[in-house]
Amino acid sequence: MLTLYQFPISHYCEKIRWALEYKNIEYKKVNLLPGLHAKKANKLTSNFSLPILVHDKKVINESSEIISYLDQAFPENSLTPDDQNLKQEAMQWEQFADEELGSDVRRVCYNTLLNHPDIITPYFTENGPWYGKLYMKVTFPKLSHTMRKLMKLDDTTVIQINQRLSQAIEKAHTHIKDKEFFVGNSFTRADLAVASLLAPLCKVKNYGIEWPEKFPEPLHSTISEYEDKLDWVHRIYN
Repeated sequence: MLTLYQFPISHYCEKIRWALEYKNIEYKKVNLLPGLHAKKANKLTSNFSLPILVHDKKVINESSEIISYLDQAFPENSLTPDDQNLKQEAMQWEQFADEELGSDVRRVCYNTLLNHPDIITPYFTENGPWYGKLYMKVTFPKLSHTMRKLMKLDDTTVIQINQRLSQAIEKAHTHIKDKEFFVGNSFTRADLAVASLLAPLCKVKNYGIEWPEKFPEPLHSTISEYEDKLDWVHRIYN
């Protein structure tokens, strides 16, 4: 049995949930609480980031490393092309998604959601430890401050983040608008990575959490701005 240590709301964790389900691999999810997750993550690995996948005695973190491991250990429904040129291209798109999309999507979302503990707390505590809601009630102000500091969220940086994200979304849209897949003629880790890391902006139904009908501002306006260029995300998910 594989065990995935994760945050339900994390789009990097969603990337691995989707990979496991695409490959029809049975696994168990362990939802950790933000802040408290560090102790468990540090015990398993040398850093504090999620997702972490445990398979037998192997521990793998970083989403791209996990996908490579899954394709090696469970080759059926491979997400990595056999052709070396296509493989390189798929890996490049995944790197683009990890580095230029995922981090700024996270920042844009949390810049709004950290102002609304009533919305974000259920996502942080879903199917987690029994004491999760009490823990979040007590620690949320400190957690919110720490997260903003780590993500460098302030009025100036948010403008820069939105500018970068707009350029990255335009790059992905321009590439995929006349194609069925990002690389070659089949679904690969490139499609999975780009779509999953944009999924919070699209509120995709298969993500695993119940999105609000409408996000508060300014996140709602940000999502509306990108809507026409993200229709393909829903197509890839379906």
